Amino acid sequence: MNVEGLQPETRWWWILRSAAIGAAALASACASPAPEVKPVEAPPAVAAAQAAQAQQIPDTKILKRKIAIGRFTNETLYGRALLSGAQLDAMGRQVGDTLSTQLVETNKFIVLERPDLAAINNERALAGISGKLPGANALIVGSLTEFGRNTEGQSGFLSKTKKQVARAKVNLRLVDPRTGVVFFAANGTGTASTETATVAGFGSKSAYDETLNDRAIAAAIGDVMNELVNKLEEKPWWSDILDATGKQIVISGGKLQGILPGQQLALMQRGKTIVSRQTGFPIELPPTPVGTIQVVETFGTNVTDEGSVAVLTQGKLPSKGRDTLFVAEKQGGQ
Repeated sequence: MNVEGLQPETRWWWILRSAAIGAAALASACASPAPEVKPVEAPPAVAAAQAAQAQQIPDTKILKRKIAIGRFTNETLYGRALLSGAQLDAMGRQVGDTLSTQLVETNKFIVLERPDLAAINNERALAGISGKLPGANALIVGSLTEFGRNTEGQSGFLSKTKKQVARAKVNLRLVDPRTGVVFFAANGTGTASTETATVAGFGSKSAYDETLNDRAIAAAIGDVMNELVNKLEEKPWWSDILDATGKQIVISGGKLQGILPGQQLALMQRGKTIVSRQTGFPIELPPTPVGTIQVVETFGTNVTDEGSVAVLTQGKLPSKGRDTLFVAEKQGGQ
């Protein structure tokens, strides 16, 4: 359009409008989407071979350890001038809740709640349920040790970007419930961010994003999850014997713990427990193999009432000391 014959105010308006449209078009051209990459399907012969190979791989049987989630606290300075004690504790509880969720999603553990133990006991009392809650193979405690947020931005000709970043660091510790000794500790760090951009005043504008806190904490726990799971799986799985008559043996634990009919387990007898004069801790001597049992069937609907019926296929039940018998994962067996 010829702007020479326009009034000065109108002429400047058209010049600024044309510059803004040109800048927006340039930004759009630079941010053109990447071409779509379509997945390449394997030839029918290759796909059939892969399927046959997958069928030959046996399913891995996982005997689930019982893990208790304990105390988690917020040890950071974030928001202490604005948040009350209860709100600060909420950030610590969020770490514990997120960890509990991620452990359950691995499908490798039975996760027991401990921070809400008082509420659980009240519900058990109202339901008329007596007896102790099941013990755990390991107790997890920890804290949120670092947390912070900051805003980063860049300004250019007719353009502006804004980036919100949240960073978190968590500390996790594994405790032996029998002795109270911490046998493993690890740290995890994570970040989460959101970015917005405007060109010549056009584009999205970013408000304070509260979900960044949640995503940064989840990323920090995810950073240490593999290491934590590997350490928990090093703890030997075991279960106690509920009843033994002849060659029939009833053990605690069933389908929810990964015990399946046909599975073989080792029948063991505990060694003596001697208090060490060097450390002051009780030390249990290595157990003695007694025999092998094979699971026939499982029963029960939850962790508190499930069990398995098995038969003794190798070995012999001792006439004395049956209260020291237990079953363990059979090495090199099913």
